[in-house]
Amino acid sequence: MRIAHVSDCYLPRLGGIERQVHELAVRQQSAGHDVAVVTSAPGADQGSSEEECDGVQVIAPRRLPGVNPSRVRWDRSLRGRRTVLTGGFDLVHVHASSFSPLAFLTAKAASQAGIPTALTAHSLLADHTPLFRWADSIVRWGRWPVAWSAVSTVAARPVQQIVGPSVDVAVLPNGVDPALWKVNRTSRDPARVVVASVGRLAVRKRPLAFLRMLRAVRSQLPEDIRLEGVLVGEGPLRVKIERYIARHRMESWVSLPGAACHEQIRDLYAEADIYVAPATLESFGIAALEAHCAGLPVVAHSGSGVADFITNGVDGFLVDNERNMVESIANLCASPLLREQMGSHIQAQDPAIDWCRVLAATDELYARARALAWAVGRVTVPAGVA
Repeated sequence: MRIAHVSDCYLPRLGGIERQVHELAVRQQSAGHDVAVVTSAPGADQGSSEEECDGVQVIAPRRLPGVNPSRVRWDRSLRGRRTVLTGGFDLVHVHASSFSPLAFLTAKAASQAGIPTALTAHSLLADHTPLFRWADSIVRWGRWPVAWSAVSTVAARPVQQIVGPSVDVAVLPNGVDPALWKVNRTSRDPARVVVASVGRLAVRKRPLAFLRMLRAVRSQLPEDIRLEGVLVGEGPLRVKIERYIARHRMESWVSLPGAACHEQIRDLYAEADIYVAPATLESFGIAALEAHCAGLPVVAHSGSGVADFITNGVDGFLVDNERNMVESIANLCASPLLREQMGSHIQAQDPAIDWCRVLAATDELYARARALAWAVGRVTVPAGVA
């Protein structure tokens, strides 16, 4: 098939949507499909840009001269939508967050034009559900012939509320390659405990909450336990975080290595004992899944997407508030045996989520998109496609 992945953001910016769209496109291209990514991410000054990224065609409309800067994103979105409609695609896979003009404009236009269309919500829309419900009275999301999905169970719930009970909303999780995250665990010093967290240093990821919890954990542990915290990532809160660490005299036991590549993060996981996902608005939790594949117990919020692959009390802890998160981290820090038991359980199990399963779920979503397009009688299914 000729597949278009449509996303308002894409590489080189690094984030959950960007990584997943790219990895999915690359794997589909390797499987023999003709794949393109259409994005409204900023380009140059005029015209349109077409290039390749790891063998995948990337089409990014550039800013036209004379366009008001406040309208740039909408202008790119409209031209990106036109690119999809005229690109001869057999299927369109739209990737949306809470504010995705290109994604939603294209989903409506492509599905109504008879192109099989799938849409995956990558963000938690719960806070925006009333707004989307109001918009539904105008645009009628649930009546679009679109195969809806979200990256986790918790992310699917508000989507279901938006499109209505008569529409199926599938879970299409983000993918990882577990083999890439397998690490050789170094010999452990039971008196040294390394607590790690990886994510953008931005408000939504709650890095300051992570530091606040580390301070609380430190106050609860015996002095003979050497606690070390590592916060990997870069972002707008870095200066504020550095000031917090200095103000509370945490420099000797908390490090900020900045942005890191996969190899560097994997090396960190070989040294770490516990992974903490402090964000409450976490639609999936790719970094937490990668840490889990490396054998680390994960502590996360029960209302986040992490709950789809962590079992409370078995391979980590799922909690409902910061106080309970501190308690869970402290319990793991104080018990080498509990950490070892959880780590051994993780390593003995097959991964709950990997690219093989994600690609199979994607094929099922695409089959539903084709069936919906066929049902409205506007499309002919390409030859050889079941």
